[in-house]
Amino acid sequence: MIVDTPQRITVEDAAVQDFAGSLSGRLIRPGDSEYDAARAVWNGQINRRPALIARCANAADVARTITFARRQRLPVCVRGGGHSTAGLAVRDGSLMIDLSQMKGISVDPENRTARAEPGLTLKELVAAIQPYGLATTTGIVSSTGIAGLTLGGGIGWLEGRFGLTCDNVLSFEVVTAEGQVRRASPSEEPDLYWALRGGGGNFGVVTTFEYRLHPLGQVLAGMVVHPMSRARELLSFYRELTANAPDELGAYAALLTTPDGHPAAAILVCYSGPLDEGERVLAPLRRFGPPLVDLIRPMDYLDVIQLIDAGNPAGHCYYEKGCSVRQLSDAAIEALAAAAEGMTSPLSAVLIQHMHGAASRVAPQATAFALRGEYYLPLFIAQWPGGDGSRHIAWSRTAWAAMQPFASGGTYINFMAADEGERVRAAYGANYERLVSLKNRYDPTNFFAHNQNICPSIAKGEGW
Repeated sequence: MIVDTPQRITVEDAAVQDFAGSLSGRLIRPGDSEYDAARAVWNGQINRRPALIARCANAADVARTITFARRQRLPVCVRGGGHSTAGLAVRDGSLMIDLSQMKGISVDPENRTARAEPGLTLKELVAAIQPYGLATTTGIVSSTGIAGLTLGGGIGWLEGRFGLTCDNVLSFEVVTAEGQVRRASPSEEPDLYWALRGGGGNFGVVTTFEYRLHPLGQVLAGMVVHPMSRARELLSFYRELTANAPDELGAYAALLTTPDGHPAAAILVCYSGPLDEGERVLAPLRRFGPPLVDLIRPMDYLDVIQLIDAGNPAGHCYYEKGCSVRQLSDAAIEALAAAAEGMTSPLSAVLIQHMHGAASRVAPQATAFALRGEYYLPLFIAQWPGGDGSRHIAWSRTAWAAMQPFASGGTYINFMAADEGERVRAAYGANYERLVSLKNRYDPTNFFAHNQNICPSIAKGEGW
């Protein structure tokens, strides 16, 4: 278990009582019945104890919480949907800004937009907009929170057709480090708008996302499964399948162990164009092998984002480390297959996502998210049910290291572990210096530091 060393902090009881009384939501303290559930996140490896948890009901609560934390010189952390693979939503001795109950959403089907609050999960967002025949890009595990996904960029099934999640944000309502509620859009605070599209939690607490939506009916999706002994062949075929993939095709490869204990290699797909065209595009995939199992069928997008939920249960322990490669060379494929063969837990997996299409055609400087162009994104996911995870974490790190001869310098911050702060600069590439300049402007004391941190140049570390 990861347990931070608690920080000794002192806040007068009267100040805490006044703060609690000012909230429309609820202040949760150690010893309260809700405390343990409120501090828990999806990754069971994280076991940290905030000093206070402000369960906010609205943007005004967030502003009050930030103001109180600054006055009392309390470190903060921010919890959205509570997925938090890296554990950055929780911090010992801190004041947690808990957004998990802020789940409001309104859909404007005529203008194809939705306004969504940061406590929503992907499943809740998609369930609200799908009845209108609309969708936007989301990630691939339905319990993921929309806030962390969007602020980190948002890679997912529909990125080839519609762009990243952050590419589809029309505006943000955000509370800054000064406790001010601002709106960021192309016409209002455009620099802040730019930074929030991929810059993570460095620039404030977003309390509303306004998304652009797109028409979407049923998709052709699912997976084909082969024995692990054919992993190298399957990855070579995956390389061919994705080399000229249409924008409508999202295709991932996975090396894993099936629920009944058999090592397997799979290709997962989501074709978002006409179903008959999807059948033509995916015909070679269905013929290859042939597979042990072919689970590809027409389905709603809500079903697509739950395809791998069973393999990613809440409460298990996770450690993820990812990178990006321009091409899946034979040597890279060998390294991926070898990593899978060396997995130390039957719950672990190697996942390769393909970034292409609309997401790849955005200029790297257009948003804070800089990893543009066509890439493969290998992710080494260590998962175990509990107890000492050192050998599983070591496997993930070793597998990642073996990919470095083939890796580009860039990475996706949502695929970074908490112990990789030195890679933040590489993640943002040429955009990093502009992000530092904006951090100097919007958060010069690094009040929002418990994240994949962009440290302001005028204040080293964290302070007030």
